[in-house]
Amino acid sequence: MRYALLIYTAEQTQQVPEDVMKAELDGYNAFTAHVRERGAYEAGEALDSTSTATTVRVRDGKTLTTDGPFAETKEALGGLYIVDAADLDEAIAYAAMIPGARHGSIEVRPIFEWSAEAVGAGAAASASAY
Repeated sequence: MRYALLIYTAEQTQQVPEDVMKAELDGYNAFTAHVRERGAYEAGEALDSTSTATTVRVRDGKTLTTDGPFAETKEALGGLYIVDAADLDEAIAYAAMIPGARHGSIEVRPIFEWSAEAVGAGAAASASAY
């Protein structure tokens, strides 16, 4: 089963010492190598800070944009991995290996798998909407 491992940490408000940053990146590189070696890695990305985000809403047919994230929180989504795990326990074990778990939190969420019929029906409905 596929899982999203969503990495939430406090955004940095000051410069992080180079040795601390290197140790953190080394940890992420080691984790990425581990899940790749196990054949569980599907994708992974780091996200830029929330100050670069734009939130989009459509209300009454109008597109509204707001600078910044959807909600103000102490922890922000900083990145994610998509892994293929045998079950939730294995996905949790992977999440516990992510360096951000030591000072933030990792949300483990199953990825919804669409049926071929639903994908086909959705594509047809989307095409007719335009």
